[in-house]
Formats: sequence, C-alpha cells, structure tokens
Amino acid sequence: MLRSILNRLFGMLVVMTLVVSLVFLIVHITPGDPAAVMLGPDATGADIAALRDQLGLNAPLLQQFAHYIGGVLQGDLGRSIFLNIPVTQALWQRAEPTFFLTIMALLIATLIALPVGILSAYYRGSLFDQVATGVAMLSASVPSFWLGLLFIQFFAVRLGWFDTSGYGGPDASFTQRMQHLVLPALSLGVVSSALIMRFTRASMLDVLNDDYVRTARAKGLSEFRVVVKHAFKNALIPVVTVIGLTAALLISGAIVTETVFGLPGVGSLTVSAVLRRDYPVIQGTLLVVSGLYVLMNFAVDMLYLWVDPRVRR
Repeated sequence: MLRSILNRLFGMLVVMTLVVSLVFLIVHITPGDPAAVMLGPDATGADIAALRDQLGLNAPLLQQFAHYIGGVLQGDLGRSIFLNIPVTQALWQRAEPTFFLTIMALLIATLIALPVGILSAYYRGSLFDQVATGVAMLSASVPSFWLGLLFIQFFAVRLGWFDTSGYGGPDASFTQRMQHLVLPALSLGVVSSALIMRFTRASMLDVLNDDYVRTARAKGLSEFRVVVKHAFKNALIPVVTVIGLTAALLISGAIVTETVFGLPGVGSLTVSAVLRRDYPVIQGTLLVVSGLYVLMNFAVDMLYLWVDPRVRR
C-alpha cells in the first residue's frame, strides 16, 4: 500500500511539473509582445520596455523559467498588473465564494444523483427509470449558465425569493452570503447530477444480480439493507471516481456561472484577467486550479483504500 501511495505522489509531482511548464509557456507562445498586449495599443515604447523589465522578459528563457519555478516553490505566483497586488493575495480574496459554491453544488448534485441512480437501477425498465434517465440526459445537455438565467428569471425576478446577483455587502452575515449562492449552486448542481446519476445507475446494475446480493436476500435481510449496505457499498468505486472528477470540474465550471450571477469569486477574477490580458493572474489561476484538480484525483485514490479493502492489497 505504501508503494502505491508513493507512486501516486510521484505521478502528482510529474503532472504538476508539466503544468508549471505549460503555464510558463503561455506568455511566450502568445502572438506578439506579451507586454504590448497587456498595455494595449496606446502604450508607448518606454512603457512596454519598463513592463518587459518588470516581468523579466528581457532575460534568457531558461533564466526566466528558473526564476518562475523558484517563485512557485516559494508560493510566489507573481504580481497582478492591474490590481497591483500579489496573485496569491488576489486569489485568496476571491476564494471564499468559489469554495462554498463548489461545496454546495457538489452536495446538491450528490443528494440528487445517488438516490435517483439507486432507485433507477432497482426499478430498471420502469416508468421511474425511463423518466429519470431522460431527465438526466436533458440535464447533461443544458448549459449551467442558461439554467442559471432561468433560475434568476423565475426565483429571483418573478418570485423574489433570492437576489439576482452579488454576494452581499461587506457587513453581510455568513447566512446571507450563503443565500446568494443557492441559485448558482442549483445551476451547477443540477447539471452535474446527471453524470453522477448515470454512473450510479450503471454501477448498481452491475452488482444487483451478483451472488452475494442473492445470498443476502436469502438470509432474510430487509431489501433496504440489501440494496444500500451490500449492493451500493460494492458499487461505490466508480461513483466515488465520478464524484471526485465532478468536484474538480465544478471549480472550472464555476467561472461562467460566477459571471452570470455576479459573484466575486475566482471565476470572475479569471474572466476579468483574460479581458485585461493580466497574464500573471491567468497563470496563477491556471496553476492553482490544476493543482486542485491533481489533489482531488489523489484524494479519490486514497478514498479507494477506505471504500474497497481489496485495493490495499
């Protein structure tokens, strides 16, 4: 088991090295002078030269890469051109809405998908199964931002239950801020639940007719215990995998949703950085999101050890 964990950690190191290299190359493969792109067409030659010197673009490429790697290892992701603050500080200031939005959306998706997927597999071929599968396919085809606009129109504008946008004022309580996340979390959660539901259904269908399930029924156990404790427990590995991948995808999927709902999260920061050509922020965001994605995959691998004891061997 220790060897397996060390192999996964080594794989994480290799992946993150490749990610850091690709993120570094973004500035250098951009057509034209990155400093001129950042400053816009009205910049003077002196302004461009000053920015190139500030970003270290005049140094040899290998020296720039070594400097960038050294900064990353020390937690320095550069300094935002427009915000004039360190990128790590900018990301930290915007992390709270994105973090809670991801958690709420994943919770909603899981609470919807797991029961529906289990029941759909148990009542295979029934009307409930057909309706659930059809709704899941429809949900998977709907863009989260379009669903968010519908939620705003119905729940915020027509019914007035929620605010249309924002994250509350500076003095807003934690409860008030969470209320602002209900609609965007629903938008992401409903769309993401489709994939989890389909994997849950498929995984349950694979185990419901196995010998140990029939043996559990022959022992006189209740149907609920047979399905939940015996069947679902053995169907968890594919489900855990897709939940982990969904959590990672929600972080990147929140970019458009945050823009629609006007949330001051990492997503809106990334959009504004792209529009302003604030490359240090874009690089830092890509690096952090990629790192979270890799860590999420590692966490899923570690969950396997708890879910299925056979993996430990």
